[in-house]
Amino acid sequence: MTDPAWLHEQALKTRARLSPRLDSAFADYRTHSPAEWQTFQRRLDRHFERLFSDLWELYGTQYDFFYHLEALLHSLARSFIERPADLRALDESREADPTWFASEKMLGGVCYVDLFAGNLEGIRAQLPYFKELGLTYLHLMPLFKAPAGENDGGYAVSSYREVNPSLGTMQQLADLARAFRAEGISLVLDFVFNHTSDEHDWAKAARLAAQTGNAPDAEKIYRIFPDRVLPDQYQPSLREIFPSEHPGAFTYDRRMDRWVWTTFHAYQWDLNYDNPQVFIKMTEELAFLANQGIDVLRMDAVAFIWKRMGTNCENLPEAHTVIQAFNAAVQIVAPAMLFKSEAIVHPDDVVKYVSPQECQLSYNPLLMALLWNALATREVRLLALSMRERYALPAGTAWVNYVRCHDDIGWTFSDEDAARLWIDAADHRRFLNSFYTGRFPGSFARGLPFQENRKTGDCRISGTCASLAGLEKALKEETPREVELAIRRILLIHAIMMTAGGIPLLYLGDEIGTLNDYSYRQDPAKASDSRWVHRPAADPARYALRRNPQTAEGKIYAGLKRLIAMRKSNPEFAGQSMQVIETCSDAVLGYIRPGTAHKIIVLANFSEKAQIVPAECLYTAGFTLRDTQYCDLATGSPVNLAYLRLDAYEWVVLRSEEG
Repeated sequence: MTDPAWLHEQALKTRARLSPRLDSAFADYRTHSPAEWQTFQRRLDRHFERLFSDLWELYGTQYDFFYHLEALLHSLARSFIERPADLRALDESREADPTWFASEKMLGGVCYVDLFAGNLEGIRAQLPYFKELGLTYLHLMPLFKAPAGENDGGYAVSSYREVNPSLGTMQQLADLARAFRAEGISLVLDFVFNHTSDEHDWAKAARLAAQTGNAPDAEKIYRIFPDRVLPDQYQPSLREIFPSEHPGAFTYDRRMDRWVWTTFHAYQWDLNYDNPQVFIKMTEELAFLANQGIDVLRMDAVAFIWKRMGTNCENLPEAHTVIQAFNAAVQIVAPAMLFKSEAIVHPDDVVKYVSPQECQLSYNPLLMALLWNALATREVRLLALSMRERYALPAGTAWVNYVRCHDDIGWTFSDEDAARLWIDAADHRRFLNSFYTGRFPGSFARGLPFQENRKTGDCRISGTCASLAGLEKALKEETPREVELAIRRILLIHAIMMTAGGIPLLYLGDEIGTLNDYSYRQDPAKASDSRWVHRPAADPARYALRRNPQTAEGKIYAGLKRLIAMRKSNPEFAGQSMQVIETCSDAVLGYIRPGTAHKIIVLANFSEKAQIVPAECLYTAGFTLRDTQYCDLATGSPVNLAYLRLDAYEWVVLRSEEG
């Protein structure tokens, strides 16, 4: 770690030296748009030291460091100049309100463009439905140009500046972002920055360089090796992500007679962030997307972007430094944009990516996994422990809470937390895998294993929310009572997601109880990936049923709409503050959301058996018993705290008059 005082001094000197060079390089713009240029310089002054320090830690030992730094600043200036006027106005608004995303009004949705609406114009046509649902944030799954056939659901990007032609154009995407923004909906996209597809122009140039011996710098964009010497030294400490596809983390490319680092699929080549040119190139892609009106970028696979011999090449300090440098660069060009971390790793490592200087938002995989754990075990002990000790985040940040996403479910709870509750973590994960694949006797779930290791029992779980919560089994095999219990489970876990603190995120289709779609097995490009079971195309006929209160679709949709309305009308649900309370029942989760004038208590029964919450527990939590009649904010029904009985999978949301 370089001495901070020295870094501070060097940053000041470098800024002073480069400022007149920037003014000279962009003299025409400075003359014709002096106010805008002053805005750029002001932001550069504010964030330069942070950017300089991060880049020095990454590249300061390289002889051409200052050359690359100046090239980056020129790139940032060009991106700033190209930024549309309406987005500059948005920048100013969000600079004045940097925690705009913490509002109780926030509600996210996520979908695949083609599966939900066919193409970008179809998505735009769904704007009335998004407004009906109450979305203020829509995440469109990878929509960039990608290889035909297998492409990891679009996460093998062939161009960050081209939309998949079957979905539309980049101009249509920019127009969509503008239309959404006018209706108060932020547009979210993935930024796949650990790797590109092997069909990206950069990969094509690297292959050509290897074949001809010309332009050797092209090979340095990726981690490419002439033989197995270095890969064999790295491999022993690396984790295999997709062992059923290719062993290890390296793939032999016959066309160039080289080995390529491929952490994930063989057609996804890992970028070489040891090379400052890679950082500059990817910053330019970031800025380009920001200038299309993208509000939030989901930073994909953040844990893997830096490699160092002798380590597992996950969650290294330099990975954080790269993202922090991206953050500083974006604050200069497009401060309206946020980063959202996707780190499906140990809970201790997840939170390290979350800060105003790195990723302001983060998926909360621990809450997601432990909600499903609580449903399977009918116990909330591990969930309550994690929420009590692991839910807090730095000021100016927020969790993005979800019950499922496009990906599989991995049991990412802490082994140490489990041991404190006398739970054997490995055995418990095997139980959860057995339960959610329907193999465990009495299981209500109908999920599929993903990347299963038959020898160890290790796998992850695929399945829609409704199928995992028991609706598929109940509708096909059981009675109306089991259907009702499944619907209650679905609404229960969404109630926690909506009220715990942060931004709730719905995988579209879950709001109407979409079931598993096994037809993916007939598609050769998808058949080997069970995650497609929970990525079905939207069914207009089923969506029409949301208006019929006698159907499962109608009951789930109406229940979620009540939840959303409750969340948006109570300011106590803004922000992250949350305090877990004792409920005197292992099946009941309880927590408080404090407010300025009131506080709200949430109590949720994760069992199909009724539970009693003693009045003493609520008194300890700060609820007076002078007047024992409270109103459940979700249903409007009266609740008697002197004898609080929660039925099967029932939850209540109560407001105290005391702040």
